[in-house]
Formats: sequence, structure tokens, C-alpha cells
Amino acid sequence: MTDTTLIGATSIDGTSDVTVAPAHGVGLSEAATAKVRSLCEKEVRDDLRLRVAVQPGGCSGLTYQLYFDEHLLDGDATVDFGGVEVVVDKMSVDHLDGTTIDFVDTIEKQGFTIDNPNASGGCACGDSFH
Repeated sequence: MTDTTLIGATSIDGTSDVTVAPAHGVGLSEAATAKVRSLCEKEVRDDLRLRVAVQPGGCSGLTYQLYFDEHLLDGDATVDFGGVEVVVDKMSVDHLDGTTIDFVDTIEKQGFTIDNPNASGGCACGDSFH
């Protein structure tokens, strides 16, 4: 796999602020990139990457994991989004292909959102999918 990034590519929903990552198929919006960069700067470490993974669990069978990680594992797919490195493990790549991660900050909601076209359903709480 290569560390290729297509800046300014159009996402599935037609927006153009998502960078598509062919190496692992996960896109990161400009808002999400800015928030991750800000959180990394607060940690005062330059070795952190955003790891995106799928783990067994939850009501529907699979849950998302988003966390900072300083380690790279064998088979990890990595893509740089303007200084924010996103890492996906080899077991999660197929589950996350085409996924877009965004960050919303409104009066009603604040946090990262995950739009995964591979999720065929989820639970009522929204924390897991299948």
C-alpha cells in the first residue's frame, strides 16, 4: 500500500472538503483534520497518529475505535492528511473502506461523526454497527 492522498477529491455525498485516502479508504473532512491537529498540539507530542479501527463489541457486533497512537503495527495502512496521519489496521481496512470522518461543533452536538457506507445497520444507541 502507498501513502497516497488525493487533496480536494469529491466524497460520496458530493462535498469537496473531504480528502480521500486510497491506501485505506478512509476520508477525513477539513473540520476533522483541524480538530485532530488541535488535539495533537495540546498533547505537545509530534509522534501521535489518529488510529481508526473496528473492534468486536456493542449490540450490533462491531464498534468504532478512534484514539491517538504512537505505534505502527505490521500491516497498518497510513495516510497523511495535511500533517495529520491516519492509521488503519489491516483487519479494519475492509470494514472502513469509503468511510468519512467529520467533526461537528454545534449547539446541539459536538464530536466526531463516522459515515460508513459498509454499515448495513446499527443499534438504537448508535455506538455499534454490522
